[in-house]
Amino acid sequence: MEQMLGRKMKSVKRVAEAAEDADLYHTFNETLEFDYYNSVMVNTMDEDGEYVELGSEFVLEENEHFNKLSVNTSLSDIQVPTNVYNKDPDILNGVYMSETLNTVFISNFKRDPTLTWQYFGSSTGFFRLYPGIKWTPDENGVITFDCRNRNWYIQAATSPKDIVIVVDISGSMKGLRLTIAKHTITTILDTLGENDFVNIIAYNDYVHYVEPCFKGTLVQADLDNREHFKLLVDELHAKGQGNLKVAMKESFRILNEATTMGKGSLCNQAIMLITDGAMEDFQQVFDDYNWPERKVRVFTYLIGREVTFADNVKWIACNNKGYYTHISTLADVQENVMEYLHVLSRPMVINHDHDIIWTEAYMDSVLPNKEQLFNTQAQSLLLMTTVAMPVFSKKNETRSHGILLGVVGSDVPLRELMKLAPRYKLGVHGYAFLNTNNGYILSHPDLRPLYKEGKKLRPKPNYNSVDLSEVEWEDTEETLRTAMVKGETGTLSLDVRASVEKGRRVIFLTNDYFYTTIKETPFSLGIVLTQGHGEFIFTGNVSIEEGLHDLMQPDPDSC
Repeated sequence: MEQMLGRKMKSVKRVAEAAEDADLYHTFNETLEFDYYNSVMVNTMDEDGEYVELGSEFVLEENEHFNKLSVNTSLSDIQVPTNVYNKDPDILNGVYMSETLNTVFISNFKRDPTLTWQYFGSSTGFFRLYPGIKWTPDENGVITFDCRNRNWYIQAATSPKDIVIVVDISGSMKGLRLTIAKHTITTILDTLGENDFVNIIAYNDYVHYVEPCFKGTLVQADLDNREHFKLLVDELHAKGQGNLKVAMKESFRILNEATTMGKGSLCNQAIMLITDGAMEDFQQVFDDYNWPERKVRVFTYLIGREVTFADNVKWIACNNKGYYTHISTLADVQENVMEYLHVLSRPMVINHDHDIIWTEAYMDSVLPNKEQLFNTQAQSLLLMTTVAMPVFSKKNETRSHGILLGVVGSDVPLRELMKLAPRYKLGVHGYAFLNTNNGYILSHPDLRPLYKEGKKLRPKPNYNSVDLSEVEWEDTEETLRTAMVKGETGTLSLDVRASVEKGRRVIFLTNDYFYTTIKETPFSLGIVLTQGHGEFIFTGNVSIEEGLHDLMQPDPDSC
């Protein structure tokens, strides 16, 4: 498994290096005119039988390796989000510069035929995918996919972070402003992952923790906690006056305490202030808690069309290494929230820290045999993980600015990985499983990510954040889970109850667990064998030729 995952990482590194070199030798051309294969427009003709703009002929053939989708293994093509102009100079220059990646994609695929999708997601919004495909818009004619919002992009573009979201719920935030503020919080939460930590404070006359149980602390930003926060935020109401000073002090106290106690991500720290104005700049608060080191960045989001005291809100961000944005409508939220990721990525870009990341398991939406897998103990094979790596600008004139060009990645279906631990070699009731350094299952025979709603299969809400202790529940003291999260190597025996005959019967077993970490990844592998399996080998005293002869049909006379 280490060798297989190592090949994936080498492939991604080659793409990243090629992208950085291509940018280094590319000179931006404001008037560049360049036609490329737009994945939505390819093979599309107008009423006169002519190919539409950016819609030239693009040869597609059904490919078994890519789930029987029609693909072009000779070229990649480009997807551009609906809200981005597909002939913007930034898009054209980026697409033109990244054309050289085609040869690297093809070379990688020849070196490692088990590779699946390879791609480059640009910070300007375009998405180069190999092999090229034809994208189909939804029923409204919209392509909602934006690579910059995907988990693999966000994780690769930034380091782990501690975030305290501070939202104004004073009387001036009533109506549309509070609706925009709630959507802003939801969008920020969607940019967080398992390696991040978060809390949310609402303030008016007093400071309120949206979840009182999390008072004064940071919690892991896993899916369950993020969804819980979203429900609580939706219940916020605006009233009273705003006491921002107390809220900022409480936010700094939370972050400082996390650093002192060695909790949280122990990396980036930031405060996200969402308000419709600040009557003062609170210089004394920052002087007491954040200056001169400025270890905590402060990002400010000014809400509403008609704004007051905007200068103070901007001053707060600019003097605390943050970023100021003005959000006047709901449509502005997504684009403005994403700006903070570029700011947090700057130190990593300047230092050229090419950290490779692996995502948690997520659903492969184009897998053709969901129905068959649903009825087996192999639903987790529907899932996949992504290996990704950031791409930086190496130009001398921009190197000190910390410019992130984008993120390269490749998908790894877990079914391909688990083929390396075939069940027939593990014996009756034996199996292999994978989990992450956060304790969440990557692949396990008892992981059931789907449920049936009528005739349709749907993913469960928390299908990719199931803890190992929820499946291997005999590990009551979490000895196995703790060891695997720490990346240790060892063995453990547990008395377990296993179901057979599709859950109709239960048998009692003693299982031996063998576990170890997979180098250069956040994953650990566990092998489970029923006690005694593999201790003895039976050998026959016959040659292969004699054995084959015994299998032949006997002569009629000898019957």
